[in-house]
Amino acid sequence: MKKYRTFDQMEESYFREHPEEMDDYPNKTDIINDLIRREREREEKFSALKAAIEEGLSSGISDKTVEDIRNDVLKRLRENGQISA
Repeated sequence: MKKYRTFDQMEESYFREHPEEMDDYPNKTDIINDLIRREREREEKFSALKAAIEEGLSSGISDKTVEDIRNDVLKRLRENGQISA
């Protein structure tokens, strides 16, 4: 028979292993909420990355050279103001 741990048991175990986390938050609920928020942000970033990879794979092979791609990126960065001309 499997033995399940309650959320309170997992929570207590986590805080025993990471006592420094208690210093930044007024209570355990705030810590749990922050951990949930961080995980959701991580999942969103992962999903966006996965979608970009799938888009790239499905777009096929480019006829551009490495130099062409480099020049296109530099041009776009200049137009966006991310690098100076």
